Amino acid sequence: MTELESLTPAQPSPELNTVEERFFMRALISVSDKTGIVDLAKALHALGVALISTGGTAKLLAEQGLPVTEVAEVTGFPEMLDGRVKTLHPKVHGGLLARRDTPEHMAALQAHNIDPIDLLIVNLYPFEATVAKPGCTLADAIENIDIGGPAMVRSAAKNWKDVGIVTDASQYADVITELKANGKLSDKLRFALSVAAFNRISQYDGAISNYLSSVNFEAEKLSETYVPERAQFSGQFNEQYVKVQDLRYGENSHQQAAWYRDLAPAAGSLATGVQLQGKELSYNNIADADAAWECVKSFSDSACVIVKHANPCGVAVGATALEAYSKAFQTDPTSAFGGIIAFNRPVDKAAAEAVSKQFVEVLMAPDFSAEALEVFKSKVNVRLMKIALPANYGDVRNALETKRVGSGLLLQSADNHELALADLKIVTVKQLTPEELHDLLFAWKVAKFVKSNAIVFCKNGMTMGVGAGQMSRLDSARIASIKAEAAKLSLQHTVVASDAFFPFRDGLDVVVDAGATCVVQPGGSMRDQEVIDAANERGVAMVFTGVRHFRH
Repeated sequence: MTELESLTPAQPSPELNTVEERFFMRALISVSDKTGIVDLAKALHALGVALISTGGTAKLLAEQGLPVTEVAEVTGFPEMLDGRVKTLHPKVHGGLLARRDTPEHMAALQAHNIDPIDLLIVNLYPFEATVAKPGCTLADAIENIDIGGPAMVRSAAKNWKDVGIVTDASQYADVITELKANGKLSDKLRFALSVAAFNRISQYDGAISNYLSSVNFEAEKLSETYVPERAQFSGQFNEQYVKVQDLRYGENSHQQAAWYRDLAPAAGSLATGVQLQGKELSYNNIADADAAWECVKSFSDSACVIVKHANPCGVAVGATALEAYSKAFQTDPTSAFGGIIAFNRPVDKAAAEAVSKQFVEVLMAPDFSAEALEVFKSKVNVRLMKIALPANYGDVRNALETKRVGSGLLLQSADNHELALADLKIVTVKQLTPEELHDLLFAWKVAKFVKSNAIVFCKNGMTMGVGAGQMSRLDSARIASIKAEAAKLSLQHTVVASDAFFPFRDGLDVVVDAGATCVVQPGGSMRDQEVIDAANERGVAMVFTGVRHFRH
């Protein structure tokens, strides 16, 4: 039995004896996606609601034995132009827009023999799904632009005080529950449905605008089978987000903030997380948590990432969650204080006990064992977040990145480049050992998530020193060395990753003086040969990737 079926009375209310009394409401149903619509219509009929519907939906309901009036009978006009025109009529929009508390409106309905419509159930042509299909033709896209549906939705949503507007199957149960309990919809529900309806229209129109303004129009190619070339960035950028929660404040206490998510968040993304315990997340918590989560998702081995102020201060892989955490923490114990910690494997009791010894703001993982949760019961302020990871979690990333500027927006494709062995170009006499190659790939992956200018020392699957966010690459190199010294870590025989090229040999000399035997960098400087010569002079290996990873 479905949820709607469980809400449906076995028989109409016994108080409804006459035809006039029985049909105390009229509902117009016009849906493209018919999921759940039969159960809804049966529930409405059992509650004494008269059913009006458009062609395909009316046929479906009639086949189920439900008494339904086709819209064409109401308007006195047949559906025409291949269904493009069927509800664009005063007998439909008059019934939706008339204010029941305005005598002039009701008199006009009576004068023109228009019946009020009290409930509208509409979902729109599947434009978004259509244009998402490979090889979608322009003709298919155009034919899936709904006209009558949005017009009715707007009419009903505007007149929310008198009309309920249902635009999604997830709303069906609430509507039936209220009708069954009260014989009508509450003002609160009707207003909420109206807001949801206008939100849906906004999303729909935004998708149409994004698609059409990305089409590189070529009139000479127009045909029913014409698949247009589309620009990567549309002429107008329309995006909608749903508020997750208001936040206590923004980056600073005098700033206000809220957290929003995509309409359909990707599995395994931060927005899909569930907070299991702890204080409310802050603006900075969320920003740092995303940095940690995106970094830890880039590893296929069991990994741990510790982030402080948007930069990884410790990253490591290990055979267990505990080993990964222990190695990551060694990188920079000072910065790890009050940090954000992310695992790409479930947290067990051993890892939980190690983490609980330190002050941590947020701890994220795909899951927590019962024993791990018990460990944190006494740490009531620690925010635990469970984020389920799909099997292909390494591929779940944002496709686009945005940044606000004064009265504008910067939009770019996300930095989702993955380094392949074929991308590597060894430019020095000294070649790589297998151990150096392994650490080189690890270091390059970490550097991608460190703010520019980024210098990252690594060895044995862990970060040994991280220099981040400096105006000079030379300063980042020095800071990474200082951090390692403070943590009492030896940088001998380490690999260094630089997110951009070395403009001079001085940065290279700093990391080699510290103990590095291998350096990976994009290359591309006018002085590349000078830096390569310096590497040969110092007897270290240098590898070019051909890809830069600036992160601002």
